[in-house]
Amino acid sequence: MRVITLNCNGLRSAARKGLFGWLSKQSADVLCLQEIKAQPVDLDGSALYFPEGWSTQFNSARKKGYAGVALYSRRKPDRVLDTLGEKEFDEEGRYLEARFGNVSMVSLYLPSGSAGPERQASKDRFLKFFLPLLKQWRTNGRDYVICGDWNIAHKNIDLKNWRGNQKNSGFLPHERVWLEGVLGEAGWVDGYRALHPDTEGEAYTWWSNRGQAWAKNVGWRIDYQIVTPTLRNRIRKATVYKAERFSDHAPLVLDYDL
Repeated sequence: MRVITLNCNGLRSAARKGLFGWLSKQSADVLCLQEIKAQPVDLDGSALYFPEGWSTQFNSARKKGYAGVALYSRRKPDRVLDTLGEKEFDEEGRYLEARFGNVSMVSLYLPSGSAGPERQASKDRFLKFFLPLLKQWRTNGRDYVICGDWNIAHKNIDLKNWRGNQKNSGFLPHERVWLEGVLGEAGWVDGYRALHPDTEGEAYTWWSNRGQAWAKNVGWRIDYQIVTPTLRNRIRKATVYKAERFSDHAPLVLDYDL
């Protein structure tokens, strides 16, 4: 099973840049998108956004042109969930879960705190709220693949200029401690790092639009597929696709023996 995750920074923008043409050649089973910045009514039923052969699910933010997640799957889900149980985050369209038997595929978009103290405070509230849920999911007997933009670089090797970013959202000490707890005490597994524990530059998934970040590969690894330990040994391949650009993020592609 091939699972792809991408913060598309606007579904319509990514589509215009060739996302779905590329997808048609990937032999993918699941595509998780974040920051779709669209509601279904904006897409006007176009075949471009609803490609043949795909079951399509959306959880859009109430605010127009903001956040939102989507999940495309070759197989129709047995069940779809789109609320975490906290109004602040549910209204921003940050979670979408599709269940296939005992396997849950999740498209997740954590808040960014880079816009200022108010947004960082919202991000911190999300982290506090979400960790207990992750612990519940981890022990409920289901297999999970949580795809998404987690907006946190885990370790120094996960961003180019780590020394200069220790006071910036996405690499704040308490954010890294939180993610370490997810991958440590809470028992989740970073799918990419399960196969590539030490890689640096090729692991980046996001580059600022400022300066020449892309050209110089001044990137961050903030997009993950985080899985239950039951799936660790079923990961066969993990890559970041960079030959084409659909967004300021790159697709993270993992193959599973499922």
